[in-house]
Amino acid sequence: MMSGMLEIDDVYTAYDKADVLQGVSLTVQPGSITCLLGSNGSGKTTLVRSILGLTPARAGRIVFNGTDITRLPTHKVVAAGIACIPEGRKVFPKLTVEENLRVGAYQESSDKVTQSRMVDIFRIFPRLAERRTQLAGTMSGGEQAMVSIGRGLMCAPKLLLIDEPSLGLSPRLVKENFNIIRQINERGITVLLVEQNVHQTLAISHFGFVISKGRVATSGTPSELAGRSQVRDAYFG
Repeated sequence: MMSGMLEIDDVYTAYDKADVLQGVSLTVQPGSITCLLGSNGSGKTTLVRSILGLTPARAGRIVFNGTDITRLPTHKVVAAGIACIPEGRKVFPKLTVEENLRVGAYQESSDKVTQSRMVDIFRIFPRLAERRTQLAGTMSGGEQAMVSIGRGLMCAPKLLLIDEPSLGLSPRLVKENFNIIRQINERGITVLLVEQNVHQTLAISHFGFVISKGRVATSGTPSELAGRSQVRDAYFG
């Protein structure tokens, strides 16, 4: 396997002494949208938590851009260039759109840089520009999803982890969201997309891994995965 931007090598992660991840290995190539598919409880979110250092791996290695980040605290993982958009559109409801975005740039000391990133976000999401002074808690689910993605982009990440972006959204908004993820990737940001929604995810991904019961069941290109029985088994088996 060629070396990637993110290398996860034989990772075991435990909660209360029971291993949730059991020897997971996968690679995310720079410039790609790589997806991690699996049903609820398969270990997807645990893997995201392990990458971010929130639930550190018990064994194995996680390497980002050639640096071992397995034991790094979360703030150092973020400083290295990994941002996460958590599931469930977590916005700060009592802060405005602009204030929510600024939170995403908390590690950036230059206000000029922060401002230019915000201009960039407003270019991607014109609707947020119109509502920059609106409280995030008063916005629709789709708009909150935009705030959440915009905030993730404010730290100019090299790798964006997106956890369950379709969760709780209408089919129309899911489509809109996935188009935005594709646009972000076209701007040069590598994406690891963690999802249950197979069809929409495979439609925008370059490569995918399917996780089942804490192990990688299969991997391949979207067209390879679309016809594989392991994909059906991981969801309905």
